[in-house]
Amino acid sequence: MEEEEEAIGFLDKVLEDEDVFLLEECELGTPTSPGSGSPFLVAVKVEAGKGLEMRKLVLSGFLASEEIYINQLEALLLPMKPLKATATTSQPVLTIQQIETIFYKIQDIYEIHKEFYDNLCPKVQQWDSQVTMGHLFQKLASQLGVYKAFVDNYKVALETAEKCSQSNNQFQKISEELKVKGPKDSKDSHTSVTMEALLYKPIDRVTRSTLVLHDLLKHTPVDHPDYPLLQDALRISQNFLSSINEDIDPRRTAVTTPKGETRQLVKDGFLVEVSESSRKLRHVFLFTDVLLCAKLKKTSAGKHQQYDCKWYIPLADLVFPSPEESEASPQVHPFPDHELEDMKMKISALKSEIQKEKANKGQSRAIERLKKKMFENEFLLLLNSPTIPFRIHNRNGKSYVFLLSSDYERSEWREAIQKLQKKDLQAFVLSSVELQVLTGSCFKLRTVHNIPVTSNKDDDESPGLYGFLHVIVHSAKGFKQSANLYCTLEVDSFGYFVSKAKTRVFRDTTEPKWDEEFEIELEGSQSLRILCYEKCYDKTKVNKDNNEIVDKIMGKGQIQLDPQTVETKNWHTDVIEMNGIKVEFSMKFTSRDMSLKRTPSKKQTGVFGVKISVVTKRERSKVPYIVRQCVEEVEKRGIEEVGIYRISGVATDIQALKAVFDANNKDILLMLSDMDINAIAGTLKLYFRELPEPLLTDRLYPAFMEGIALSDPAAKENCMMHLLRSLPDPNLITFLFLLEHLKRVAEKEPINKMSLHNLATVFGPTLLRPSEVESKAHLTSAADIWSHDVMAQVQVLLYYLQHPPISFAELKRNTLYFSTDV
Repeated sequence: MEEEEEAIGFLDKVLEDEDVFLLEECELGTPTSPGSGSPFLVAVKVEAGKGLEMRKLVLSGFLASEEIYINQLEALLLPMKPLKATATTSQPVLTIQQIETIFYKIQDIYEIHKEFYDNLCPKVQQWDSQVTMGHLFQKLASQLGVYKAFVDNYKVALETAEKCSQSNNQFQKISEELKVKGPKDSKDSHTSVTMEALLYKPIDRVTRSTLVLHDLLKHTPVDHPDYPLLQDALRISQNFLSSINEDIDPRRTAVTTPKGETRQLVKDGFLVEVSESSRKLRHVFLFTDVLLCAKLKKTSAGKHQQYDCKWYIPLADLVFPSPEESEASPQVHPFPDHELEDMKMKISALKSEIQKEKANKGQSRAIERLKKKMFENEFLLLLNSPTIPFRIHNRNGKSYVFLLSSDYERSEWREAIQKLQKKDLQAFVLSSVELQVLTGSCFKLRTVHNIPVTSNKDDDESPGLYGFLHVIVHSAKGFKQSANLYCTLEVDSFGYFVSKAKTRVFRDTTEPKWDEEFEIELEGSQSLRILCYEKCYDKTKVNKDNNEIVDKIMGKGQIQLDPQTVETKNWHTDVIEMNGIKVEFSMKFTSRDMSLKRTPSKKQTGVFGVKISVVTKRERSKVPYIVRQCVEEVEKRGIEEVGIYRISGVATDIQALKAVFDANNKDILLMLSDMDINAIAGTLKLYFRELPEPLLTDRLYPAFMEGIALSDPAAKENCMMHLLRSLPDPNLITFLFLLEHLKRVAEKEPINKMSLHNLATVFGPTLLRPSEVESKAHLTSAADIWSHDVMAQVQVLLYYLQHPPISFAELKRNTLYFSTDV
């Protein structure tokens, strides 16, 4: 009787006192600092000491995540003992059979990983290049039979846990809030996780281990004793994964209709719907026979979240109107560009503040407050940035419009629906009970759990890359008939994808060979997408929303930008397979601080990398010839080009133009008239970027930063005009010339989609970034460099772009209101 009371007492205490879930400190030494599970963060920290091998970086990151996994398994095992103790009493919470079904093989998996961790940890902590650990991974792979047993029982374990939760209030409370210890030395002592989420962790872990084996093999010499052992471990893991993948998916995504048919979830995600002339965030679920648009209900604390169905369309009744047939979108006021840019700036600033708070071991409340603010801004950005319409029509009724940020997503959704529509589908109407059951299943079946904003990411996830990605699009194969073909490149930024570059159209071919290089700026990017299009020259096929002819997507593919693969000095060649089409491309990455160094040219007879005063004096001109010619050409034939100055020009074309201008070749004008306009725009940007000191000078840079931060408009005006007067004449005249050009470009914003704010974002760092960033020493990451410096640089240029016309003569004639020396 005493034992029974003790066991029941423990369960009650578990529900009252969350700290009971925290195990005594076990010896899981963290090889890297808190939150450094990401190989990228580790890589940043050790960049200075390049003696450490890539193998160690991979293992350190894996070891940190292995510690988290062991903590998760411990949290899952913790209630098992008291539950077993109560099972033999007069008041059992669960029967022994139920306990053994739910916790089947968890103890074995825990022991396997604890032993693996304890053996691997000292090898990583006392690292030398001769260390061997392939046998540990081989042993881990050889024990995957335990995982097979776990997977075979997984569905029954979940169902048993769910039934027990419904019938036993005490077990429901336990299973809804298990406490997982945070990593050692972490400020977060624990996090609350559901039993359902923890039961999925072992399945997730095998995939992670397989990816690590890939990385380790990549960085292990073929003659190293570990190589054959790691190869063997990878082979076993891959065979195991392919054998269980087919088993797992139906279990996670199937729901039975009241008629007993199996309805599976094929795809889900967050989309912005235009509803009643405003933007609403929806969670859209594509099942094998129906598309359901839902909204997450607001629920009181502690209650299960639920979805509310807004509408559904049986796939048998769903049609896509073609762009020329569709009506124009309902009137939705687009969010002003500058406000979107302001949101990005705020998000970057908040990210930096959060990093600082964490670095200074700040209060968790302050960090939570900042995270909440960041989420609000990211949510607004997510809601207001998409502009590409995706229309869905119910042949028996209404049409619906979503706005997406990329053609890629639109194509993904359309293809997934059309694939399902090839089956023999029947139209139907769901009864209110059927609809309730279907909507009720959405929460359990969804594969996308969080709104895609960075505030929802785990601390150990990669922060992405900041800098420049050089991509060469080589060629494509696999087209069945000749077509006019081109590719576009997209990267993610602030949670959504942005088109960054476009190859030329290769006409009438089945094997296009572009061999075009692009330089793409990354802002926390983690993925690169390549989309291959067939160019349409049919004027009748015009999209009513934006008056543009719709080109057909032939294929699309996406790759993760793995920092370890990309961050090498050498080109990395790869192939993306898309719908039977293979596109070959190469890429390499340059970090922001490396790529933004201004290096003076050794050859002073050219124009690139040569002081602007030297060039204008030599040419006897007020504005360098290169600036005048590029501006003239852009105004002649590029001022209405969508994304002018934002879309990357072909790097080889830009380099060719650079060489011609440097050599003062007589064929410059002929070459300019034939050259792609984005390459000319890119040449102008490159000229300013390669100046040995910025156009607005190193000397005045600190004063520009102080001036733009002034709150009083009169003081700011006085200071900003005084700073312009202080510039050397060639710099000032060239700056005013460029300013008027950019204003003329922005006047065509409805056509070219380039606002003053967009142009300030492109040109601000180019015109202001100093030769040496002295302040870099106290900044913690590339993201910080971006948010601190670039925000101010963009604001300075925007100030002058929004200012009424500034004339050189007026500026020089006006006396100063104050004459403090700068």
